[in-house]
Amino acid sequence: MAEGENPGSDLGRRQVLVGGGLMAAGLMAGSLAGEAGAAPRQDADVIVVGHGLSGLVAATELAAAGRRVIVVDQESRQNLGGQAHWSLGGLFFVDSPEQRQCQIRDSVELARSDWFGTAGFDRRPHDRLGEDFWARQWAEHYIDFAAGEKRRWLERMGVRWVPVVGWAERGGDSASGTGNSVPRFHMTLGTGPGVVEPFRNKALDAERRRRISFRFRHRVDEIVTSGGRVVGIRGKRLAESNAPRGVASSRRVVGDFELRAPVTIVASGGIGANHDLIRANWPSNLGTPPKTMVTGVPAYVDGRMLGITESAGGRLVNRDRMWHYTEGLANHSSIWPDHGIRVLAAPSSMWFDARGRRFGSPAIPSYDTMATLEMIKRTGYDYSWFVLNKRIIAKEFILSGSEQNPELTRKDLAAYLARRALDDVPVPVQKFIDKGADVVTARTVDDLARKMNRLARNDLIDAGLLRKQIADRDRQIDNPFTKDAQVMGIHNSRNYLGDNIVRTVEPHRILDPAAGPLIAVRMNILTRKTLGGLQTNLAGQVMNDGGGVVPGLYAAGEASGFGGGGVHGYRALEGTFLGGCLYSGRVAGRAAARATA
Repeated sequence: MAEGENPGSDLGRRQVLVGGGLMAAGLMAGSLAGEAGAAPRQDADVIVVGHGLSGLVAATELAAAGRRVIVVDQESRQNLGGQAHWSLGGLFFVDSPEQRQCQIRDSVELARSDWFGTAGFDRRPHDRLGEDFWARQWAEHYIDFAAGEKRRWLERMGVRWVPVVGWAERGGDSASGTGNSVPRFHMTLGTGPGVVEPFRNKALDAERRRRISFRFRHRVDEIVTSGGRVVGIRGKRLAESNAPRGVASSRRVVGDFELRAPVTIVASGGIGANHDLIRANWPSNLGTPPKTMVTGVPAYVDGRMLGITESAGGRLVNRDRMWHYTEGLANHSSIWPDHGIRVLAAPSSMWFDARGRRFGSPAIPSYDTMATLEMIKRTGYDYSWFVLNKRIIAKEFILSGSEQNPELTRKDLAAYLARRALDDVPVPVQKFIDKGADVVTARTVDDLARKMNRLARNDLIDAGLLRKQIADRDRQIDNPFTKDAQVMGIHNSRNYLGDNIVRTVEPHRILDPAAGPLIAVRMNILTRKTLGGLQTNLAGQVMNDGGGVVPGLYAAGEASGFGGGGVHGYRALEGTFLGGCLYSGRVAGRAAARATA
């Protein structure tokens, strides 16, 4: 034994080692027993993927029911509210006080006829495995919501609307065909931010009360399943970003994450900024996909979660149904890549193809988006032309987007209505005339044609043909009756009080020098909405390919085709996208609250 060594130290050391080993073994056994028999890890009652409008609605419904919610999004806090922030804030109501004030007679029966005539549900809508089975049922319920509780629900939260109702997607075919028989587009005071505001405020209040926890800059890469049900999500943490709202942010990965909850709601939006996915799913009836498009939504609208959810067993339906606009302008002050702005025009502008040949009906501004897109694609070009004059553009051009309507966005109704009633060109529109890449002006048709060709970098526009077509149309103005479908539409528009006051200019000759100068606007195809999506039942539960539900998985908003995997069918009536987010988010949130009671 070495000098100074304790004779009992070796025995003591062995006892400690043995005792520690037994303790570790006991802890390990207890841990394994806990994994096998105890409740699984749970970070929240519900996880919501996506902090856009539908995600906020779902999350606030859950918080109001006392649930603990984690809201995950790949973007920063600056982007809370998602795409809805950038919208004009239009909402579809049926038989509203605003409609009655404008002497519009509407009804649930008329709205249902218009919706189903426009949607064209034809993918086995009465077969439980059909792609339109749940979509058709969602449409029935949404129409009832739009005619009833929707307005009262929002009004209680302080949301208000412009008293003049807009008339979008007028159709132009027949009473049973596509389009709105009456005006139903209600613009919200505050535009898109005004729609988001009450839900954003509720969510932030719930965050302060620790009912909602936000995990910004968390990109979901996988929906986690166990034992045949969804139990959570995992993905990557992205580097913090100070990029302003809407600006494309970094995708640099700084770590991993995993979250567990018995219910997950996918509210991640569509594919509107992903041109590759748009082209891959382009409808066959529209020919080849466009080579050139402008983008109507921020870069984060990438469609990633649709494929991720499909990999977890969710059924993705109606992939080829999309809603892209035909009146897109390249933004002179872009916020996101290839930023485009949509023009909402009334019926007076003449519409020509890339070669300067006038389109026939229903290619009339505000009439039929999908039919016009089909006509444009048949020309072999990805753009078309509006030809009009200063008098028309002053009254009939509204630019979609909260940032393009400053008076309305700041809820200054008097200033907004005064601007619409004046003959001056609105400042945002004038900026596109002065700075935009798609607008030319001239005093003569010859000069206009030269500038159109220079802008398009070709010689497709023949000044003589252009002049003849405009003059032919102008001769139809002299009487209060006409054979020209577009001029009929102008008279019809002015028979509606709202359009007469603030939206549609008095019929006049486009070539009248007093109404000039002449203006030509190149209209690009502008990406926007995904009409198909994850198929959901009437509780917002995601369906699988066999017609059953994926346990623990719900979807809302654009990711679900605004309900059921495509509540709009092939076409939309407008004002229904924000409304679809509101309704499907509410349905999914309330159903998830019941499921986790």
